[in-house]
Amino acid sequence: MDKKESLLQLLESFQSKYFMTIGWRLEKNAQIILDHLHDDETIEYAFFAQKNANPLNILGTAVVALTNKRLLIGRDRVVVGYFFDSITPDMFNDLKVKSGIIWGKLEIDTIKEFVVFSNIDKRALTEIEKKISNFMIDGKKQIECGIEDA
Repeated sequence: MDKKESLLQLLESFQSKYFMTIGWRLEKNAQIILDHLHDDETIEYAFFAQKNANPLNILGTAVVALTNKRLLIGRDRVVVGYFFDSITPDMFNDLKVKSGIIWGKLEIDTIKEFVVFSNIDKRALTEIEKKISNFMIDGKKQIECGIEDA
C-alpha cells in the first residue's frame, strides 16, 4: 500500500469511528501532507479537525498526520495555496485536552506557537492524546540520549 492509500485509509477509519468530528475536503488536505512527507517517513496515525479555537468556525479543516519523525498539519486553501505546519519533538512543550458535551479540542503548545484543534468528537480525544503524547515523549527521550535519526 502506498503512502496516499495509507493516509486516506487512516482518515476514513477515524471518520467512521468518530463520525461527530467535523471535517471537509479531506483528500485535498491530505495531499498537502503527502507533498511534504519525506521519503524515509511513514505515517503512523492520522486524524482531522478544525485548526482554530472557535467551535463555530467549521471552514478551517486540517489533516494531522503523526509520522515516525514529526507531527504534520496540512490545510488546503479553497482558492489558491495551502498552509503546512511541522512539529518535531524538540519543539513540543505541552498538550492540553478540553472536552465539551459533543466536541472537544486539543491545544498543543510549542516553542514558537500555540496550535488549537477544535470540533473533535469527544470520544476521540483520549486516543489522539495518547498517540501524540507517546510519540513526543519517545522523541524527547531519543534527543536527550543523543539517538537522533540521521
